[in-house]
Amino acid sequence: MGRSNRNIPELPVPVLKLMVPDGNKSMPVIGLGTASYPFAYNEATKEVILNAIRAGYRHFDTAAVYRTEQSLGEAISQALSLGLIKSRDELFITSKLWCTDAHPDRVLPAIHNTLKNLGLEYLDLYLIHFPVGLKRAESSEYPFKKEDLVAMDFKSVWEGMEECQKLGLTKSIGVSNFSCKKLEILLATAKIPPSVNQVEMNPLWQQKKLREFCETKGIVITAYSSLGANGTPWGTKGVMECEVLKQIADAKRKTLAQVQVCLRWVYEQGVSLVVKSFNKDRIQENIGIFDWELSPQEVDKINQIPQNRGFTAINFIADEGPYKSVHEFWDGEI
Repeated sequence: MGRSNRNIPELPVPVLKLMVPDGNKSMPVIGLGTASYPFAYNEATKEVILNAIRAGYRHFDTAAVYRTEQSLGEAISQALSLGLIKSRDELFITSKLWCTDAHPDRVLPAIHNTLKNLGLEYLDLYLIHFPVGLKRAESSEYPFKKEDLVAMDFKSVWEGMEECQKLGLTKSIGVSNFSCKKLEILLATAKIPPSVNQVEMNPLWQQKKLREFCETKGIVITAYSSLGANGTPWGTKGVMECEVLKQIADAKRKTLAQVQVCLRWVYEQGVSLVVKSFNKDRIQENIGIFDWELSPQEVDKINQIPQNRGFTAINFIADEGPYKSVHEFWDGEI
């Protein structure tokens, strides 16, 4: 899935071509994630996004469940009025279908609601957030009751996603948190294959099997939790406490070196990534990973780090639910 050598005009962020021929423009390899737990509308999010646009970010990742679609939409409107961007087309906007809407007849209403929240006419990428459904509800809630977990009909829900693309409501469609096996199930009936699979990926969970599978299918990986997402229900402090990464960071003598080592390693794997910070300086630091590289010896050390999935999805496991074990949810990719 070769990385494009072409940069976004006048910006320091390289792009990845989405391999599925769906007419989408290239995707910036690094984006700003907007998930801040506990999920809630936060007025400060708008200024964070504006700072990121000033820093050179053009990819923004949100989701119905994050409660940040409105803030992102307000920031986009303000960025246009301030002249930070000339048109909405300069941005790559990703949002996600929450589990309560993972039903065939709710996909289209869900994306329409997302577009209303954002104040946009289209998304660049719309993802199925998890390979599982929740009982129908009028709002997206997290955490949720385990008794509300239901199996998702991959075929019919994906047909709804395909309709979103056919109608021009999103330029590309994809998934999040899908294993190789679940992708195979989806691909068996899909008329439009997913462009992207957004998953946890960092030096402590390198996703080699999944990356190899997705590359053979032309599916781009987008990494989340590249720094471990410590302090969230899906995070781990293991990445920032990893001695191997600390040693490499010390040798690099860069500001926030350990953070940049993690992000640089993810980038060098030929994938895209979303990073989350509300700190103006760190937003700038996180994008400064494109003018240096890890040595072969450093890459070899990272490749030997013991692997451990940080996000087990234990909250999606229930005796009466569609997945009764972590092993079953991830199809052994643990």
